[in-house]
Amino acid sequence: MKWGIVDKYVDNQPLLWITMFSGEYTYSIDEKKRLAVPVKFRQLLGKKAVITRGLDQCLFLYPAKEWGKLAKKISKLPLAQSDARSFARLMLGGAMEVSFDNLGRILIPDYLKNYSGLKKRVIFVGLYDRIEIWDEREFQKYKKKTEMAAGDIAERLKELGV
Repeated sequence: MKWGIVDKYVDNQPLLWITMFSGEYTYSIDEKKRLAVPVKFRQLLGKKAVITRGLDQCLFLYPAKEWGKLAKKISKLPLAQSDARSFARLMLGGAMEVSFDNLGRILIPDYLKNYSGLKKRVIFVGLYDRIEIWDEREFQKYKKKTEMAAGDIAERLKELGV
C-alpha cells in the first residue's frame, strides 16, 4: 500500500483516500460460501490476501504485505506470556491465504465463518490498513452500541492524542 502526504489526485480524490481502506459495504455470501469483495478493496488488496480471526468476533482481511508485517510483530511476542501465546494462536493460527476468482470472490473457510457467525449478509468495513468482515446483524448491534458510547470513547482516547 502507498501511504504518505497527499500531493496527487485521481478523479478529484486525494491519493491518500484511494490508497487506504475506508467505508462500509454490504454483500451476500453465496450458497458455495463465496463472498465477493468490493471492487475498491480488491484493487488495494492485490492478487492475494490473508483472512484471519479478528477481534470482536469479526474477520480481518489484509493485503499480503501488510499481513507479513503484522505476523512478524506477533511472532516476536514473548512465548512465556499466556496472553501472547493466545493472541498468536488467534491471529496466526486462524490465518489463511485467499485468492480471488475471476468475479472477485473469496472462499470463507468454515472455521472462520463459524468464528464470526457470518450468515447470508455481511458488512465489509475498511479500516485504513485492513478490512473487517462482519455478520450484518452483529455489526449493526456493535455499531449502535459504539455510537451510543462515542462521547465516552473519545474522552478516553484523548489521552492518546486523538
